[in-house]
Amino acid sequence: MKLQTMAGQQVALTAHELARQWRVSFRPKVAIVLGSGLGTVVSALTTEGSIGYSSIAGFPQATVEGHAGLLTYGHWHNVPVVCLQGRAHLYEGHSANTVVLPIRSLMYLGVDTVIITNASGGIRSDLAPGNLMLIRDHLNLTGTSPLLGPNEQSFGPRFPDMSAAYSPELRKIAHEVAEDAGLQLLEGVYAGVLGPAYETPAEIKMLKSIGADAVGMSTVLEVIAAVHMGAQVLGISCVTNPAAGIKQGPLRHEDVKVEAQAAHKQITTLMDGVFGRLESP
Repeated sequence: MKLQTMAGQQVALTAHELARQWRVSFRPKVAIVLGSGLGTVVSALTTEGSIGYSSIAGFPQATVEGHAGLLTYGHWHNVPVVCLQGRAHLYEGHSANTVVLPIRSLMYLGVDTVIITNASGGIRSDLAPGNLMLIRDHLNLTGTSPLLGPNEQSFGPRFPDMSAAYSPELRKIAHEVAEDAGLQLLEGVYAGVLGPAYETPAEIKMLKSIGADAVGMSTVLEVIAAVHMGAQVLGISCVTNPAAGIKQGPLRHEDVKVEAQAAHKQITTLMDGVFGRLESP
C-alpha cells in the first residue's frame, strides 16, 4: 500500500509497531472500541494478549477516567478480535487524525468490521439510563473531520458515501440477537459534539429539533474514518443519563461510569450473540 500523506504514513508506522508486538500469526478481523465505563466487556474474549497504549508508537493516550488505555486481542466465537479499551477525544486537545489513528491502524492490518460503543445522554423520551440504543445514523457536530486535508487515496475516495454508515445488515443481526435474548434494544440517531462541557438545556432542545435521539462526545470521527476505509460499522450507545434539561439535577461523569458499568451484562450478551452469528474467517 503506497501512502502519500503524512497521516497515512503515521498509520503505517503505528500498524507495523502493533504487528511487531502481538503474535505473528494473529490477524484481526473485527475491532471493538469500548467507551466510558464499558471496558469490562473485554472479559468475554479468549484473550491472547494486551498492549498498553503507552507502549505503541504514535498511539494517543487514554487520559479520561473510565478509559483503561489497553489494546487487548484474542478471539470471540473464533473470530479474531481487537478491543480498544478507551479512546482519544477531540476535547483532550487531539487532532481529528490522532483520534482516528487507532481505527485506521487496525484496518491497515486487516480489520474489516468495527463495533463502536459509547456512553450517551438520552434526548428522546423513551431513552432511559441503562437502555442500549443501536446507532442508525449520526450528526457530526464536532466542527471537524478526519478527512480534512489531502486525501489518502489508498484508504478511500475523496468523497465517501455516508448514507449507510451504520451497516443495515449488522443492525438486523443485533436486533435478532436482542429479541432472542429478551433484551430491549432501541435504535436512533446519535449526535457527536465537541465537549468537554455537557450540553446546556437550550442546546439539547436544538439537538432534539434537528433529529438527535442521544448525544455524546465521541464516535462520529471514528465512524467516518472506518467507512472511508471500507469497514462495516455497528454502533451501540449505552444511555447513561437523561440529557440536560430532560430531568432536574446536575450531570456528572461519575454517574456516567456507574450506569455504563451496570450495562455490562446487556452489552456483553448482545455482542456475544452478534459474534456467534458472524462467520469465522
